Amino acid sequence: MTFSLPRHWHFGEEPRLLLLLAVAALAALYVSLQLRRSTFETRLSDVDLLASVLPKRPGWRRHLPASLLILTLAALTTGFAKPSADVKVKRDKATVIVALDVSASMTATDVSPSRIEAAKTAAEQFVRGLPATFSVGLVAFSGTAALVAPPTTDRSSVAGSIEALQLGGGTAIGDAVIQAVRAAQAVQASGNKAPVRIVLLSDGGNTVGQAVSSGAAAAVQAGMPVTTIAYGTPDGYIEVRGQIIPTPVDQPTLEGLARTTGGQHYQALNEKELKQVYKSIAKEAGTTTKRKDISSWLTGLALLLGIAAAGASLIWFRVLP
Repeated sequence: MTFSLPRHWHFGEEPRLLLLLAVAALAALYVSLQLRRSTFETRLSDVDLLASVLPKRPGWRRHLPASLLILTLAALTTGFAKPSADVKVKRDKATVIVALDVSASMTATDVSPSRIEAAKTAAEQFVRGLPATFSVGLVAFSGTAALVAPPTTDRSSVAGSIEALQLGGGTAIGDAVIQAVRAAQAVQASGNKAPVRIVLLSDGGNTVGQAVSSGAAAAVQAGMPVTTIAYGTPDGYIEVRGQIIPTPVDQPTLEGLARTTGGQHYQALNEKELKQVYKSIAKEAGTTTKRKDISSWLTGLALLLGIAAAGASLIWFRVLP
């Protein structure tokens, strides 16, 4: 298991950090003594006398051992407070439910070759790119929502289901979220308690079925964040019986769904952006945040600083017999 660098620090014994005040006091005392010494030197006007009384010193090097010692004490004190850090670790298992809008508005060609074809391609790549241990399911929605592929580790099966999707009328976003939640709950009921992520792509607002707020409430109650992708441009349209019907993306609705459920919201204006969004989601879904004790790391740092302080003092300020 590979850990990234610490992000957020926490302390099991935070009151112990007050000892850092003592370390700061030592640092202040050292600076004060050095200033007093400097003041004393400037009072000696006779240069020859100054040279005889004060031997030549190695400049900045004389401050290095003390500085390293103070840093050593600071690191030891911080480690004494039992620190831990939030770090990103690879997730072993997860259930991802992909919900795809297959309403008629997805035939708009503002995204080449069309919204639906580009969405299918990107979704297939997303599914195939997830870790092999993840279960992936597919929900398709237009006027109704249906579980097309139950969660499985068979990537080819889910990709084939994506390719075979057919268009319909209406956009039932609320029903799609509820259907995705139920599919994930069925997996959990079978004993798989892996965390769930729902990824919903749509280009429009909710027009039929249950309200988006109902779907959001179901996701919140189940503890399943919904990541949404607003797909398409504001200038999209479809032609029905010679009549031009605008199909702008309803971004506020999708953004509100993600925010309410604790998920992320993305906007993709073209196929390239959509693939990048899916790539980001895959990376995020593949990791989780855990708290890791880092007191040993600080102890090791303090040890290195202490050795450096001792080494500098012995090399530069040794007393010859």
